[in-house]
Amino acid sequence: MPEKNTDCAESGCTRESCEGCDKSQKSLIEKTNDLNSIKKVIGVVSGKGGVGKSFVTAMMAVLMKRKGYNVGIMDADITGPSIPKMFGIKNKAVANELGILPETTSGGIDLMSINLLLDQEDAPVIWRGPILSGVVLQFWKDVLWGNLDFLFIDMPPGTGDVPLTVFQSIPVDGIIIVTSPQELVSVIVKKAINMAKQMNIPVLGAVENMSYVKCPDCDKEINIFGESKLDEIAKEWNLDVLGRIPIDPAIAKLVDNGEFENFTADYLAEAANVIEKLVK
Repeated sequence: MPEKNTDCAESGCTRESCEGCDKSQKSLIEKTNDLNSIKKVIGVVSGKGGVGKSFVTAMMAVLMKRKGYNVGIMDADITGPSIPKMFGIKNKAVANELGILPETTSGGIDLMSINLLLDQEDAPVIWRGPILSGVVLQFWKDVLWGNLDFLFIDMPPGTGDVPLTVFQSIPVDGIIIVTSPQELVSVIVKKAINMAKQMNIPVLGAVENMSYVKCPDCDKEINIFGESKLDEIAKEWNLDVLGRIPIDPAIAKLVDNGEFENFTADYLAEAANVIEKLVK
């Protein structure tokens, strides 16, 4: 029989079991390190890979850092980590008796990724779901994040073990869904929305990546993946569109060089404003 939630007992609940009670979900939340103070946790998700989830996570973190907030990035995509490469981080994380120390980017963003713990960054991570989930929880419980206004979690694609663990065990304040213009993605977005609703996680809005490419000669926007379906999905699900990011060779070059923090585009300015409201 599931243990009775002591919080419920103190509030006067007389049920013998918490089974089937929404309040019992509170007992699944894991506590972060005692030395941490994390105000808001934002998940960046997609129903499939290859749509630019890590890209959006990194861009949101940089924008919030530029607004003067203390920001961290948890790279929860254990089998496909890319965050350290984007920021040019090559050092390995170290630990002390208090916990694991995150690496810090040149712009002052704290981050933790499995690549910071592997002997070789190109070593494959061939682990089963429970182990992957355990590593993500370790990033939450054992990393010394310190005082953060925002912790962005770069989630793995899909709705499997790791997203479920994050939603159940980490107090996520909201998610941003990343999509691309293809027709197929509309189904994927709906899956992400439905999972968030079932887990009682607020959906802050959606960002469309690879929306278009701008002709360098005439400035015309070319929809190389066809017309976007995001507005239709947003209307159907009462979803806010937080931004559209084009294919930008200049930013791609910064990513390849590990200099992502030097981007100057404002594609996600509206998304940053929405996130900022969470602490105001």
